[in-house]
Amino acid sequence: MTSVSQLASEGGILSSFARFLDRADRIDSAVAPKSFIQLVLRFALAVPFWKSGILKWAGFLSLSDTAVSLFTDEFMLHLPGGPYPFPAPAVMAFLSGCGEIIFPVLLVFGLATRFAALGLLFMTLIVELTVPDGWPIHMTWGAMALAIIAGGAGRFSLDHLIRRNLSLPTQ
Repeated sequence: MTSVSQLASEGGILSSFARFLDRADRIDSAVAPKSFIQLVLRFALAVPFWKSGILKWAGFLSLSDTAVSLFTDEFMLHLPGGPYPFPAPAVMAFLSGCGEIIFPVLLVFGLATRFAALGLLFMTLIVELTVPDGWPIHMTWGAMALAIIAGGAGRFSLDHLIRRNLSLPTQ
C-alpha cells in the first residue's frame, strides 16, 4: 500500500505531476503571455459594443431614428412584474449610443481600461434585462469585462505607458 508521504516524496507521483504542471505552465506563458491575453480580451469585448454603437448614430451627436424607436417601441426591461418600457427612451438611446462608442475606444487603446470595462459590464447587465434570452453571450461579455477589471489593461496599453512614465506601480 502506498502512503501519502511516499506519493509526495521527491520521486513520488504527486511530485512528478507537480513538475508536469510547472512545465505546462511555463509553455502556456510562453505561447500566450498575460499581456497578449489582456489585449485580446480588450478587443474581443470592444467589438460587439462598437458594432452596435455605430448603428445608433446618423451623424456626429445625432441619433438615428431607429435607435430612438428601438428604446421607445421595442426594448423593454424584463423585471419582476414586467416587462416595463424604458424610462426616457431618447435619453437611454443617447447614453447607450455614447457608451457603445466611448467604452470600446477606451478599451482598444487601453486607456482608463478598468473604468471602460466596468461601464461595459453595467451595459451588459442592462442588455441582459432587455434581452433575457441572450444570456449565453451576455455571460461571456460579463466574464470578459470582469477579467479586464481584475487583470487591468496589460503592458500593451496607454494605461501602462502612463503609469511607467509617471513612475507609478504597474499592474
